[in-house]
Amino acid sequence: MLRKSLKTLHELGAIGVLGSLAACLVLIATAPGDSPVGYAAVRHGIAAITQWLLVPALGIMLVSGLLAIAATDAYKSATWAWIKALLGISMFEGTLLTVGASARQAADFSALASSGHGDPAQLAAAVRTEWGGLWLLVGLCLVNVVLAVWRPTFRSRSAD
Repeated sequence: MLRKSLKTLHELGAIGVLGSLAACLVLIATAPGDSPVGYAAVRHGIAAITQWLLVPALGIMLVSGLLAIAATDAYKSATWAWIKALLGISMFEGTLLTVGASARQAADFSALASSGHGDPAQLAAAVRTEWGGLWLLVGLCLVNVVLAVWRPTFRSRSAD
């Protein structure tokens, strides 16, 4: 029962992570460039998605995955499970340091720009960092899904 609950939480967290990443990417790609006020509203929406959906879903996914490793003997010795755990920790750090911070900065910079006081270069740099971070996280998510489905066995080569 515990393992099924952890698996369900892990999968729900993964759905939340991928959904929030996709939502942020769509919002960035379709943000109105001709209206500073509209752009600022979209940026605040992205910051809210990051804060209220992406980070909590990633936390649920990470904690439930680590607890699943602890609760399942087969996972403790599976290299793929530990690779997933390391990638999950990397994703969490990347989300907090890159995407979350960039989303907040871009929201702040776009609010300043909508009032006529912002620096477009700072906003462009924050959006570029956020955009790259989001795509990197999508790639890490896909690697984690492939590892979970494929479950490869990594064997060390013996010296002959």
